[in-house]
Amino acid sequence: MRNIFLLGACLSLTVSGASLASDGPSKPAPPVRPGQTTWLEPTPGEVFAPSDEQKAAAQQSGRPLPTPELLRPSLDPALPHYTPTPGLTVRATFRAGSSDILPTLVTAWVKAFRAYHPGFQLEIDRPMAGSLGALELIKGNLDLVFVSRELKPTDISGFRDKFGYDPFSVPVSGGSWRHFGFLDALGIMVHPSNPAKQLTFAQLDAAFSSTRHRGGKEVKTWGDLGLGGKWAKRPVHLYGIAPWNGFEEFVRQRVMSTKGKRGEWSKHVTFDPTFFNVARRVANDPNALGYTGLSAIDSEVKIVPVKVSDTAPALSPTYENVASAAYPLSRVIYLNTNPRSPAAANPAMSELIKFILSAEGQAVVQQHGIYLPLRGSQVEESRDLALSLTGH
Repeated sequence: MRNIFLLGACLSLTVSGASLASDGPSKPAPPVRPGQTTWLEPTPGEVFAPSDEQKAAAQQSGRPLPTPELLRPSLDPALPHYTPTPGLTVRATFRAGSSDILPTLVTAWVKAFRAYHPGFQLEIDRPMAGSLGALELIKGNLDLVFVSRELKPTDISGFRDKFGYDPFSVPVSGGSWRHFGFLDALGIMVHPSNPAKQLTFAQLDAAFSSTRHRGGKEVKTWGDLGLGGKWAKRPVHLYGIAPWNGFEEFVRQRVMSTKGKRGEWSKHVTFDPTFFNVARRVANDPNALGYTGLSAIDSEVKIVPVKVSDTAPALSPTYENVASAAYPLSRVIYLNTNPRSPAAANPAMSELIKFILSAEGQAVVQQHGIYLPLRGSQVEESRDLALSLTGH
């Protein structure tokens, strides 16, 4: 009897569906309307600054890794495969500095590299912190430093003052998508009531900087950023992270600076000493425009798609956009060294960089599970940079 009931139900649905189909709209469907699709997601949990005890422990042992994202990026098939340099026998021991969020990745890279070159050793100096490593590089106490951010301007100027030239810095891995404390991508935020659909780098530069190197005029109102109606005369309230900070330096370099010209912040930005409160301020100010790391967006805000230029696509920091490096505010990890040091002249240095910037080296990043492998175009740029170090 149960099977007969189910069959009857199916027949009923079929007849009903046919009836509905015959009563459908007589007018043709409207054309496709390309634009933006809005996804609403709950805010992530609140994040907290680590305690002094946690910071001290991380500098010795590395920061505890977060739970990996459920999604994992595929390796870009355009990545070049690693082939050991013919006839090269690597015998070297380097002393390295590292940010406290990188020792497990660096250790994994060295283990994979030693499968090809067992004569290579890398000793990671303690305490671990990118800023400390950069200073030790200047002192000549380290051969290379893995840093999870751009070098501070004082790091570069201090290096230049001592040696007369700049340090060598090359991207070797992507950051994370939204892992707190692990080089998460950056989001541009407005209040949920704000109708803005996209912003260009030129508009962001005109709003946040006093220098406006991208050529825009000073931004005072939302009308200056392209909004009309009742929004045209509403003031823009700016929120950001106080200098110096890795996030603000990233925005300064990526958005506000152009070749040979360093951007400076507008005096109208309301700065917080850390990134924890920026989303909360934006969520409580209808006129707000702010930026912070994706992991710190713990309040109801609207993430605005950004575009590098007028002709570029406007992209949101979705997982796919960040993992593919299409999103222009995705971050990267750097290897830094003194380009004229004995370590840099050692073929082991160029061979290590060659390995990291290969499909096999980026597979280590993928298997590590926290950071995002570089894409083929990024590796190509990094390998071009490496030519200035190796000469070949």
